[in-house]
Amino acid sequence: MIRHFASAAPRLRRMCVLALGAGTALTLAACGSGSDTGAAAKPAASKSPAPQGIITIAAAKAVVDSYESANNRANKARDERLLSTVESGQLNEQSAADYKQYPTWSAKKKKEYGTSFFYQNRTYYIPAAGTASWFAVKATSSYGDHPEALLIFDKTGGSGTYKMTMAFYTPKDEPFPTIAVDKYGLAQVANPSQKVGERSPSELGGLYEDFFESGGTKKAAKVFASSDSSKESTKVYQERNDGKLAAYTTKKYFAQDPAHPTVYALKLAGGGVVTGFPTAHTQEEMLKPQYMSSFQIGPNDEEAVYDQSKRTVITDTFQGQGLAEMSPASKPKVLSIEYRMTDSR
Repeated sequence: MIRHFASAAPRLRRMCVLALGAGTALTLAACGSGSDTGAAAKPAASKSPAPQGIITIAAAKAVVDSYESANNRANKARDERLLSTVESGQLNEQSAADYKQYPTWSAKKKKEYGTSFFYQNRTYYIPAAGTASWFAVKATSSYGDHPEALLIFDKTGGSGTYKMTMAFYTPKDEPFPTIAVDKYGLAQVANPSQKVGERSPSELGGLYEDFFESGGTKKAAKVFASSDSSKESTKVYQERNDGKLAAYTTKKYFAQDPAHPTVYALKLAGGGVVTGFPTAHTQEEMLKPQYMSSFQIGPNDEEAVYDQSKRTVITDTFQGQGLAEMSPASKPKVLSIEYRMTDSR
């Protein structure tokens, strides 16, 4: 799924967990406030002490409950400072953009954004201590058509506090890959720099931007398996010069370094990796040479939030985050990708 110009659903992450032991991959049924139910596989017997996760289930519950409370209040008030206490990374870049562009939305969209929601059917994927600084949660959103989500919580900025740094949503018709856990129920982290087949997770963000730069003809179409996300990204390129300004302007895309470069990767049960990667690009809309001295381009409502002036070139920055399944035997498949305009000049 790709959202290039439009904002997505409000980001309220409500998780409930059963406080079991240290670091177990835990699947939970639906729950509301004060209702913790579910079960986890029992660790296999071992003569040596079982390895511990980077965080206990009880502590993970506290992290996500804190996120829920702060995000719910922040969304209603569009309070960036409050949200930044529980959210970071590419996700926070996008959320901050939502808050800035909120005045341009319809009344219906504003109401939807301020409505609380939570996640059901949750599974926590907690790596062993010493293998990672982050953990993941797979869940079903109560919002809209109940898409499946993968959420990443990491310690960022040297604060020592877990914050949500990435969130991905996959369509119902896109089966979510099975994440690997060891005999103790701990998630197995993959090295983002290690190749899975011909590419590594850390390469995907830069390569994906070719769908916007060239429609995928230079690199991306050869690297990635076809998916709804890749098709929609290619469509953005193909339709870049459609519309009422097409006779006067030319639109181009240029890959950029993402604001937050961290890549996350977990091993899959059947081999391979599922990875969350950051990505970014600029969109440049420029007057054709013959109109440079006589005309200027007026920004749209979202662009005007950052710069209201008319100009001969409008350059918009988009920060994105993508989720991909990687297999040694096939091309990486992007399951979900989403962008927000975060600046215009």
